Amino acid sequence: MSEISREILSVGDLNRAIASSLEERFDTLWVSGEISNFKAYDSGHWYFSLKDEEGQIRCVMFRGRNSQVGFMPQSGDLVEVAANLGFYVPRGDIQLTVQSMRRAGVGGLCEAFLKLKAKLAKAGLFDAERKREIPTHPRSIGIITSPQAAALKDVLSTLARRAPHIPIVIYPTLVQGPDAPSGIIAALKAAEQEHAVDVILLVRGGGSIEDLWAFNDEQLAYAIAQSPIPTVSGVGHETDVTIADFVADLRAPTPTGAAELAAPRRDQMLQELDAIKQTLLQRVNQRIERDAQTLDQLALRLSHALPNPDRMREQIQGWQKRLNQSWLVQVENWKRDQGHFQSQLEMLNPQRTLERGYAVILINSKKSQEENAMHAVRNPQELNTDSVFEVRLAEGQVEVEFLRVTED
Repeated sequence: MSEISREILSVGDLNRAIASSLEERFDTLWVSGEISNFKAYDSGHWYFSLKDEEGQIRCVMFRGRNSQVGFMPQSGDLVEVAANLGFYVPRGDIQLTVQSMRRAGVGGLCEAFLKLKAKLAKAGLFDAERKREIPTHPRSIGIITSPQAAALKDVLSTLARRAPHIPIVIYPTLVQGPDAPSGIIAALKAAEQEHAVDVILLVRGGGSIEDLWAFNDEQLAYAIAQSPIPTVSGVGHETDVTIADFVADLRAPTPTGAAELAAPRRDQMLQELDAIKQTLLQRVNQRIERDAQTLDQLALRLSHALPNPDRMREQIQGWQKRLNQSWLVQVENWKRDQGHFQSQLEMLNPQRTLERGYAVILINSKKSQEENAMHAVRNPQELNTDSVFEVRLAEGQVEVEFLRVTED
C-alpha cells in the first residue's frame, strides 16, 4: 500500500530534478579533451562533443560566448573549456554549457608568461629609468621582421607617407616558430654592428598566443635590453602583450603605430621650422624698435641739456657706435640661426641625396585615381619586366624598362 501511495514522477519532472541537482552540485569547471562532431549552426551556436580515451560528453557553446574565442574549432582539436555541468531535459543527456574555450596548453603558456614577466621585472628589465629616448629626428630607421609579413607592407607605407626622406634598413628574420628568437637576436646584433640606424622597429602582425610566443623568449628580452639602439615594439594587435613590449624602450599598439611613433611628419617639421623663423624675425624687430626708442629718449635728453658741443658730439658717436655694434651682433646672431635652420631644411631636401650619387626608381601607382601618380619603389618585388619605370637622378630623369629582374 505504501508503494502505491508514493508520488509518481513524469519523465520531464525527473529530468528537471536531475538538472537542478547537477546545477547545485557543480560550479564552473575546466575540462580538457578532443573536439568531435563539431557543428556550427546558422544561429551562431556551436554543438560538439569532448572526448578522450575514457569517455565523451556533449557540449554546447552559444553565440554570445563563442564570438570571443578567437579561432574556429575543428574536430580533432585539443581544447580546454570552462563550462557549467547541466542536464538537457528534452533529451535526457548530461551536457556542458561552455562559457570560454582555449587551445590546450594555452593555460601553461600563460603561466610561463607570468613567471617570466615577474622574473624579468625583478631583474630590472622593465624599469622606466633604463628606457632610452626615441630620437625625434632619426637619420635612418631599421625594421626587424619577416620579409613576407603583412606588417612590413603597412610599416613601409606609413613611413613613405610620413617621412619619405628617411632611409630604411630591413633586417629580415623569422618572427614565428622555435627558430624565431635566435633569428631576431641575430638581427639586433647585425644592426648594432652596422651602426646604420638610429632606431629599430620590431614588428609583427597579430596572431594567437602561440604565434606570438617567440617574443616571450628570455634571451630575446635580454638582447633587446642590451641593444645600444633604441627599440620600438609593434607586435600583434592592440590587445596583444608580449615580454618584448615590456622590455622595449617604447611599446606601440600595432606595427603601423610603431612606424608613426618613430617617424616625424615632414610637413609638420617644415611648419615648425617656419614658425621658429617667424619668431626670430619678430624678436629682432622688437629689439630694433626698443633700441630706436632708447635713441629717441637720449636725443630728447640731449636737446634739453646744455652740454659742451664737442663732448656731446663724442657721446653721440659713442652711442651710435654701441648701437651699431649691438645691431651687428643681433644681425649676426640672426644670420647664424637662419643658416642653421636653412641647413636643417636643406638636409630634408631629397635632391641632396640624389646629388650624392643615389637614384630613386619610380613607378606609376595603380591604386591612385590621378594620372601619372608615381611612388618610389621600396620592395624588390615591385620590379618587373612589363612596366616602364622612371629613374630620377640629380640632373634629370629617364624612363627605363628592365630586361631581367633577379631578386637576391
